[in-house]
Amino acid sequence: MDLNIFDYMRNTNMEKEAPLAARMRPRTLDEVLGQEHIVGRDRLLYRAIRADKISSVIFYGPPGTGKTTLAKVIAGSTSAEFTQINATSAGKKDMEAVVEKAGETRGMYGRRTILFIDEIHRFNKAQQDYLLPFVEDGTVVLIGATTENPYFEVNGALLSRSIIFELKPIPMEAIRELIKKAVYDEDRGMGAYNAVIDEEALDFLADVSGGDARHALNAVELAVMSTERSGDGRIHITLDVAQECIQRKAVRYDKSGDNHYDTISAFIKSMRGSDPDAAVYYLARMLHAGEEAAFIARRIMICAAEDVGNADPQALVVAVNASLAVERIGMPEAQIILSQAAAYVACAPKSNAGCEAVFLAMQEVEKSGNLPIPPHLQDAHYKGAAKLGRGTGYKYAHEYPNHYVRQQYLPYELSGKEFYRPTGNGYEAKIREHMSRIKREA
Repeated sequence: MDLNIFDYMRNTNMEKEAPLAARMRPRTLDEVLGQEHIVGRDRLLYRAIRADKISSVIFYGPPGTGKTTLAKVIAGSTSAEFTQINATSAGKKDMEAVVEKAGETRGMYGRRTILFIDEIHRFNKAQQDYLLPFVEDGTVVLIGATTENPYFEVNGALLSRSIIFELKPIPMEAIRELIKKAVYDEDRGMGAYNAVIDEEALDFLADVSGGDARHALNAVELAVMSTERSGDGRIHITLDVAQECIQRKAVRYDKSGDNHYDTISAFIKSMRGSDPDAAVYYLARMLHAGEEAAFIARRIMICAAEDVGNADPQALVVAVNASLAVERIGMPEAQIILSQAAAYVACAPKSNAGCEAVFLAMQEVEKSGNLPIPPHLQDAHYKGAAKLGRGTGYKYAHEYPNHYVRQQYLPYELSGKEFYRPTGNGYEAKIREHMSRIKREA
């Protein structure tokens, strides 16, 4: 038996002993799940990989969405040398060695070197700067993978020389099919163990994995390897087993059903009703059930504007910044940010005067249409405007006491109409007092 046969047997055994997530990793572009927006047959990345013309790219997206998988697919599809390092453990000496070898390969054989850097956001500025000239002159073609927003974490110079592809969480139905294949496939999956998975457990794992294929496959592998066979000789993956293996409870919460709307409704009404305890409780229920943090953040922003308004203008600032922080940081830390924002909005003084103002104004516009704008408010920055009476008689507010002067701003047909009526709550009390004073002293 020659050495090549031994190598083949060793590699085959190593593959069979590899974790399920590694064995189930797509080997070709056609096996990649849920990223059709970047690897569909008519997409740039698909065409570049097929033509072996890949340029420097950065894959950005949540864990388990296929960043490393795409790099491996490229490795198997290219004639270039392929080298992989992880930014959490690699240092400058590792990069120097890669660059030196890449230069030799290019000079001696005319072959490119693709350098895949996993978790590239872990490199500091100096480490990223070191790579720049070698990316620029083509010594290496960079493939970076990151779970963090590259516009925050990767040097602008590297970004400008790379194409950024954002990977999305894998759709639930695609995760569901992957789990079934993992359980029943005898070649790369767990089919040899004679396991079966209940529909309820299948749906649960596909849902709570949150679009992370690796998370779902790890749970399947643990379920098969840790569950005793039943009397029929089979390993049954039930809902209880699935919950235990993924360490999540099956909260009665369907993200497309009534319970979803009931829970988000209770969350919003608790913030509106100034009950921070209830607001944080419903927040926890949604997070526990796998609701998207970005969706929750949007509802907090809406509540800050609709139910707090100018009674505490800072509430919207807190909510918007919380949304940005959630987007940048991700789970699990994002739950802390959401809790802070929800508690702040719940505790803030309340006013829906701003909300009511635009509703009343919209009703008026529907009823009366586009009434003429008073001529003195119309644009006067063009030749001949004065002849048409445009802008004539306009009073510049900053030239008057309190920077206020009485003049007609609404269409004349709506004189005396009120849309925004500040309440006496929080900062709106100051707004109301201020408006009364300047009008009184005018």
